[in-house]
Amino acid sequence: MYTPLRPHRSHSIPLRTLRYHLHLWGEARPGSTPLVLVHGWMDVGASYQFVVDAFSEAFAAGRQIIAPDWRGFGQSRLPSPCDHYVFADYLADLDQLLDQMVGEQPVDLVGHSMGGNVAMLYAGVRPARIRRLVNLEGFGLPATRPSQAPARYAQWLDEMKQLPQGGMALKAYDSAASVAQRLMKTNPRLSQDKADWLARHWAAPKAGGQWEILGDPAHKVTSAQLFRLDEVLALYEAISAPTLAVEAGDDSLGRWSKGQYSLDEYHQRLTHVRNCRIAVVPDAGHMLHHDQPEAVAALIEQFVGDI
Repeated sequence: MYTPLRPHRSHSIPLRTLRYHLHLWGEARPGSTPLVLVHGWMDVGASYQFVVDAFSEAFAAGRQIIAPDWRGFGQSRLPSPCDHYVFADYLADLDQLLDQMVGEQPVDLVGHSMGGNVAMLYAGVRPARIRRLVNLEGFGLPATRPSQAPARYAQWLDEMKQLPQGGMALKAYDSAASVAQRLMKTNPRLSQDKADWLARHWAAPKAGGQWEILGDPAHKVTSAQLFRLDEVLALYEAISAPTLAVEAGDDSLGRWSKGQYSLDEYHQRLTHVRNCRIAVVPDAGHMLHHDQPEAVAALIEQFVGDI
């Protein structure tokens, strides 16, 4: 099994209505900028372990690194059952997490996938709090039209009924090894040793012996709100931090969007960010921080250190 070079410290803080779980590396040092790493949908903060291990010693030892489990993922569980999640809550969680952990000090913010989308929006809402911004495959969603609202609300209502009936349940696995196999099936580039390690952070054993994914099934309920591109672009235009948009060599966006949204459209959206570079990680898919952690770490380290 993979052995972390820099094991994280587990830490929890009271935040809004729940206890938020954090993975911490390094120590806060005067004059250094904290690095905050936020994960994607159905993932956990521990997912960044391979990237943290790939940082140079001078970079990793010189700052505090914080990777939270978003609400309803990992060990950041809500105190009572929830039947859906609202995207804006991630912004509020991040805002109050920074209040507690770093005060008013600006941070370097990295987000993957859903976390990349949160990071981009937050950097537009609170531009003074972000010194450098790195977006790992946080493409956003296909543009919507107001005429789609009736069907979207109907879908939301239907899925809210399906949830308590088990219609949105996540699959359980008979062992951690089975979870690892599931991770490798989804991401063929993930090595066996890393999958075995990650499985024990991505899932946990239940009383009956089966392993359950550490993600609330309510996350599968579709948002009632449409993706409003004009609002997103307004937030992009408000970003003041130098921004690095990192994408994998595999066109993962083209694969999941099925023709509804393309890399060219995403790149056009990025032109609304006043200071944005694009980098590509070869031989990597959507989970590029697992596939090529050394390359991703090098991009982050160079970008946030390039003042």
